Formats: sequence, C-alpha cells, structure tokens
Amino acid sequence: MYHAPGRKREFNAFVLDKTYFGPYDETTCIDWTDDSRCFVVGSKDMSTWVFGAERWDNLIYYALGGHKDAIVACFFESNSLDLYSLSQDGALCVWQCDTPPEGLRLKAPSGWKADLLRREEEDEEDEDRDTETTIRGKATPAEEEKQGKVKYSRLAKYFFNKEGDFNSLTAAAYHKKIRLLVTGFASGIFHLHELPEFNLIHSLSISDQSISSVAINSSGDWIAFGCSGLGQLLVWEWQSESYVLKQQGHFNSMVTLAYSPDGQYIVTGGDDGKVKVWNTLSGFCFVTFTEHSSGVTGVTFTATGYVIVTSSMDGTVRAFDLHRYRNFRTFTSPRPTQFSCVAVDSSGEIVSAGAQDSFEIFVWSMQTGRLLDVLSGHEGPVSGLCFNPVKSILASASWDKTVRLWDMFDSWRTKETLALTSDALAVSFRPDGAELAVATLNSQITFWDPENAVQTGSIEGRHDLKTGRKELDKVTAKHSAKGKAFTTLCYSADGQSILAGGMSKFVCIYHVREQILMKRFEISCNLSLDAMEEFLNRRKMTEFGNLALIDEDAGQEDGIAIPLPGVKKGDMSSRHFKPEIRVTSLHFSPTGRCWAATTTEGLLIYSLDAQMLFDPFELDTSITPGRVREALRQREFTRAILMAFRLSEDKLVQEALESVPRGEIEVVSSSLPELYVEKVLEFLASSFEVSHHLEFYLTWTQKLLMLHGQKLKSRAGQLLPVVQFLQKSIQQHLDNLSKLCDWNRYNIQYALAVSKQRGMKRSLELPGSEEEAEVSEDDSLYLLGAGDGDTHEEGMLG
Repeated sequence: MYHAPGRKREFNAFVLDKTYFGPYDETTCIDWTDDSRCFVVGSKDMSTWVFGAERWDNLIYYALGGHKDAIVACFFESNSLDLYSLSQDGALCVWQCDTPPEGLRLKAPSGWKADLLRREEEDEEDEDRDTETTIRGKATPAEEEKQGKVKYSRLAKYFFNKEGDFNSLTAAAYHKKIRLLVTGFASGIFHLHELPEFNLIHSLSISDQSISSVAINSSGDWIAFGCSGLGQLLVWEWQSESYVLKQQGHFNSMVTLAYSPDGQYIVTGGDDGKVKVWNTLSGFCFVTFTEHSSGVTGVTFTATGYVIVTSSMDGTVRAFDLHRYRNFRTFTSPRPTQFSCVAVDSSGEIVSAGAQDSFEIFVWSMQTGRLLDVLSGHEGPVSGLCFNPVKSILASASWDKTVRLWDMFDSWRTKETLALTSDALAVSFRPDGAELAVATLNSQITFWDPENAVQTGSIEGRHDLKTGRKELDKVTAKHSAKGKAFTTLCYSADGQSILAGGMSKFVCIYHVREQILMKRFEISCNLSLDAMEEFLNRRKMTEFGNLALIDEDAGQEDGIAIPLPGVKKGDMSSRHFKPEIRVTSLHFSPTGRCWAATTTEGLLIYSLDAQMLFDPFELDTSITPGRVREALRQREFTRAILMAFRLSEDKLVQEALESVPRGEIEVVSSSLPELYVEKVLEFLASSFEVSHHLEFYLTWTQKLLMLHGQKLKSRAGQLLPVVQFLQKSIQQHLDNLSKLCDWNRYNIQYALAVSKQRGMKRSLELPGSEEEAEVSEDDSLYLLGAGDGDTHEEGMLG
C-alpha cells in the first residue's frame, strides 16, 4: 500500500506505507471502503481477506472462506463493512459485519509517545470524571463484548448456474448507490442482479467470446463490457436495452496502414483478414470490410480518398468504395498467388501488386478490372511497391537485393535496376518524387536519385534499433541485433525527414540531408510483451533450463491463446504465446502534423504538440503585446498582424486577425509579405477546428489564396502540408454542415407535402363556413401553410 501523490510535484511521488501478507496465491481483485479505512482482497486460493488500512485495534486482518473456486470480484457495501464475494464457479456469498466503520478503534501506540498521549488523556478524564460517572455509571458486560474483535458472518449464498450448465464467471462490477451487480461469463452472457435480494433484472448475450472486463458509470445507467478475444468494447444502456457505443479492433495484430489524402481517416489491415477505417479525430472505427479470407498485407488510398485498395494472402486484390461501403472490384491473377504488397498510381487508374511466391508484379486497370500486364524480372519475393507521386514510374523492392524502376507508359519495361548490398525490405518515394529510400536487411537505409540511378547517401541504423532480448534467446541483445532491420519506411510530408521502424520497440526519425538521428520514440514499455528487456531475468534461469519454456497458463483464459485448427470452442487444446514487440507499418499524415504506426500494442498516433507557448519568429526588443494593440487602435492592421506573428502568441494573432473589418481583408491580405502568408494560412487551418467564425476565416483563406496563389504555387512542395491541413479542416466543416442542411431541407419538404395533403383533405371534408372556424391543435401545420402559392413557403418558414 502506497501513499498516493498529492497535487504538488514531488520527487518521490509514491511512498510505500505497508506491505500485507495473507493469501497464498495470486491476488485477483481489490476493493476499498467508502472512507478508505479498510480494503478487501480476493485471491486465486479461494479466500477473501479484509485488511485495515490503519493500525486498528479490533481489525488487523480477517480471512473469509466459503468458495470452491478462485475469487473473481469482491465489493464492500456503501458506508459499511458488509461485503460480497464472487467466485469463478458462479457463486455469490453475502457477508455481514457486526461492526460499523465508525466502530474501528486505533491501536494504542507504544513507547514514550504512548506515555505522553496517556498523560494528556488522564488530564482530560480527571476534569469530567465526576460528570461521566453520574451519567453513565459502570460499563456493562455487553459494552465490554463490543470492544472485542470485528466478526463476519455469512448471510446467504447464491448461485448463477441454476440450470446446471457449467459456465465460468469471468468479470463483475457493482454499483453501490443503486445496488446493481453486473456479472460477465465465458460464453458472452451477462446478468444484472439487484442486491442483497439477488433479484434478476436482465440476462442477455452480447458476444460469443468471453467477457474479460465490466464497468458501470457513476449514474448506473451505462454498462461497459470488454471482450479481449475479439478486441471488442461495448457500452450498453440497460434500462432502454440499446447500444451507446460498439467498437471492435482486429483479432490479431495489425499489419499495415495508410492515411487518406486529407488526413481525416486511417485504414488498417490485419492478420484476421479485416480492413478497418478509423476516424482520426474521434479515434473510432466506422466501417469494417470482411471480404478477405486471409491476412491483409497491404492497404492504400487512391488520390480522391474515396477508394481503398487492399492486397491479401488469399490471392486477391480488392477495391472498396467509401461512399456505399462495398467491395466493387476484385483483381485476381491467372494462377493463384499470395500478394505481399499493393500500390496505386497518382491518377488512381493503375493498380499493382507484388507476389510473394511467384516473384512477379501484376498490373490491373481500375476502370475495367482487367489484368494489363505481368512484370517479371525479380528473382525473390517482392517485399515493397511504391509509385512515384509525380511520374508514372513504379519502384519494386525484392529479396533478390535489387530495386527495379518500371516505366508504366513505355510498355512497362524496366527503366533502371538499383543493385543493393542486402535484401530489400521496404521502398518509399519522397513526396516530390525526386528521391527514393530503401531499407535493407543489414539495418541500412540507402537514398537514391531515381533519375540517374545514383546512390546519394546511406544511414546505418543497427545501433539505433536497440533490439531487446527474447526470453528464449541464447545470444545477447548485442548479437541478436545483427539479424534485425527496419521493415517499414515513410517520408515526412515536407520530405526533409524519414521515419523507420521494424523488429524493435523504437521508431527512429532521421534527417535525410544530414543523415543523423533526430529523435527516437519508444512505442511501448509493456513488459508482458517479448523482446522488451535488454538483459534476461536471471531468476528464470534454473539448472533444468529456462522457466519461460514452461507454459504456466496452459488451459486458462489468461494470456493470448491461439486455438489450433479444427478445435471446437471451449476445448483447452490451444497454444499460448508471448507476442513480440514490433512495428509493422508507419505512415505520415499528409497534413504533416502527425504520424501513425501499427504495432503489437495496436494503432498508435503521434502528433505535434500544439500547446507551444512561446516560439518567437524574427523577434526584436521593440515588439511587445502593447505595441500590437496600439497598432490595432491606430488601424494599422498589417503592421499589427506582422508583429503578432513575430511574437507567435496564438491569442494575440487571433485578436489581430479578428480586429480587421471584413471589407478591408482583401487590402490587408495583398499587403502581407510572402513569408507571412504561409504562417497566416497555417494559423487559419488550426483555427477552423476550434473557432465559430467560419465565414470570417473562410473569407481570409479565399483572399489569401486568390491574391498569392501564383507565388505559393512555386513553393508547392514546401506548402503541401499546410494546404492539406487547411483542406482537412474545411472539409470537416463541409461534411457537418451539408448533413445539417440536407436534414433541414428534407424536413421542410416533408412539412410542405403534409400541409398540402391536409389542405386538400379539409377542402373536401369541410365545405361549411361554421365548421371551418373550428380548428383543432392537429391542424396548426395546415394553418401555417394557409394562403396562396406565393405565401405558402413564407408561412412555413415563419
């Protein structure tokens, strides 16, 4: 038990207070009382222990039995020491305590402190002894008994498996205020009970996999369930019996990812054959494609951003439409083959995929779905494909120690062959197409000029990978690093840096021109993954061999189990393994603000810190916030904006821009120097995400692009991340507003149609003037639309 850290920053935040001993096996659950005076611990040895958090005189510890299986959960009742304990065999024990929380007494201290306290107490008692004797008299035997130890008694024992079918209980949660108990089982069923009467409220099935975790929100309306076997998260509103949230990840590890051209979406492919599309803002998956029957090896977006192309080991390359969410093209090869990578050219017309077993590259037409050509020449599996963003040239990397450049226009002939010193594992073009990066098996990244087929530089990455030791490794980490390499590469949006990741827990970002390591990101510190530690644990080395070879969790639901082929559900014939940490794919966002990685831990997104407080630009001593506001008062808007950007304070820049009258935006925009136009556009892009002044900022954007468009075009390569960031922000507002406008338009059309229909009905049914005067509440819509054709819509809108 530790003292939790306070609000102020401390050097040694967690301070060990006490260490408790009691259970003989692993601890499975812990719960505190409301006043934090005691806590209860459940264990695999079928016992439940209550411990005092302070040195109580009448409660040091209390052991409770009564169960025949491992304890899954234990909960205290609200403002009480009464508790419930649940075991894996579906048994619930209700325990009653004879002492309230206020009845706990502190143990008398020993030594000189005790003498000091005793003297103080005696002095206080002497003053009021006569009064107390008169009122209370002598202590009764019953009061003396109450001063004894805390005792627990079992009130009741309930069973969940009343039908007799064995179904192990895996997770539970209890809401103390409304006394609601939620229990999850291995078959995917969950129960809702009201305690302490054990009344069944609901019994429903949400999955065919074991429920690993349950939680209830503070009001008790929503219940969250987690299923580790499916990577599934569900939030259920139990009163209305409806889903609040339903999200599911990949069954197995993610293998590949790609950003959409506007940076709003990420598509991932996994070993489970699923293709998932995620929203980068919310972090939620909004569509899953399950057409592939084997592991997905490559995913990519077309230039429009509305089509996803994927390759798989099942021998197909598929194209998915993000408008209708369907698989509209399936590309196949004449002979069945396993595709290891996929690429689409900048026009979106040509789709190519590399084969792992036949060493060939297949080229199809997106429009017709026809196979256009089969490119032969590689003598090893094709490991990577990449189209030049500017020209129609395809680069293919292979294990035969070559990278080949194919010209798509000139009969798909080999334009160049780049000879490497080791097997090529990944290939990537710079965003402007003027440079090519190749990762090889000897941990090197080489840079090439694709026009002249000349190597321009190389980076040695072996020391930067810093691979850890696996539990079963016979060699040291230093020697095992010789067999590791970067398996995925990606250029940054401006082309100045390159990201590299592979069989390691580190992702490295290098400066291309200087060829130096800029930063290294540690993607995980989870020691339950393999190859995380640099040194092996000596305690696991015994005279009989490595303890890691012993499968301790065999036959249990813990850990990651892979059922063997043909094994039925519930059979224990499954092998357990420890996943190895690795980075399978990297991709930079087109906006240049973030990058994503698929790893053993899942999909990780790293973003630039937007909360930088002070980043001065061309600053001197004469520029202060006071001078900026003074320039605004004198209506010198251009000078105020320039000074605000030099100080680089977001609030000050916002104040300067929003002080410009709408009619003068064009004049101020034309007077801005070219260097500051890029900074204003970047600020506008970030402001669209948080500001409500949409029209005002759109006017600024339009004027800047119209007036400075030609100059900006000459620096298109450098400005591409800013423009794409701007496009992403505006596109997001367009999507939200268009949905709202469509909804309003359809509602108005519906209201108009209903009013016309009622008008016709009333003209037929009510010919008399007296009857027409009587109007019910239901006819209010008809009254709104009353009148001739010209005033009909005005009345509705009013």
